[in-house]
Amino acid sequence: MCDLPSHSMQSRRQFLEASLGLLAVSAFASPLAWADASPPQNAITPDAALRRLLDGNARYASNKIDAKDFSVGRAARAKAQYPIAAILSCADSRVAPELVFDQGPGDLFVVRVAGNYLSSDSLASLEYAVGVLKVPLILVLGHADCGAVKATLNEIKQPAPLPGHIWDIVDAIRPGVAKAVETGGGNMLANAIDGNVDYNVSRVASAQPVISEAVRQGSVRVVGAVYELATGKVLMRPAA
Repeated sequence: MCDLPSHSMQSRRQFLEASLGLLAVSAFASPLAWADASPPQNAITPDAALRRLLDGNARYASNKIDAKDFSVGRAARAKAQYPIAAILSCADSRVAPELVFDQGPGDLFVVRVAGNYLSSDSLASLEYAVGVLKVPLILVLGHADCGAVKATLNEIKQPAPLPGHIWDIVDAIRPGVAKAVETGGGNMLANAIDGNVDYNVSRVASAQPVISEAVRQGSVRVVGAVYELATGKVLMRPAA
């Protein structure tokens, strides 16, 4: 078998690299490629998306959730997704964003981790939600009596070794709750939960290059909220 000329091998290599690049792009291409003539459900303003979430939570908290036929739209969802919001939520089993906001399959792009903090992995997922799926809203959702925040408070006040990789969670949450320890008072846990949400809202909104630019352009809004386990209500945090 004869060897290919060097220029032929170079051309072949360039062709393969270009082909692989196209495959990579197509794998993460915007779902709008499959859109029909009607606008997708997430072609709305950030405020409209937030209103839809809050209206859904009001239904959930009052036990008046919308009846859902989960088979409807299943074929369409197999081709594309148009979530109206991305949720950075705690992994707590009592907090299920789709239920809390009374939304169905394909409505929310949910990233969950104990303590609802921003990491490089969760940031990449949120960037995908903004840059590719075109969500108009990102909500950082904390919750009452958060065990991850509670563990962080305990470690700050009385440092002690933690098992396994739990230390990674505490270390990530620490900056958002440290102020509550300094302030003190009887509502330290609640203040720490609020502080952790606010800290991560700020981090998400300023994350470069994808999300910060979308926020600057006004196509995306980043907000925070705390879910009350006892009432089912979501309480919005004040805008920064």
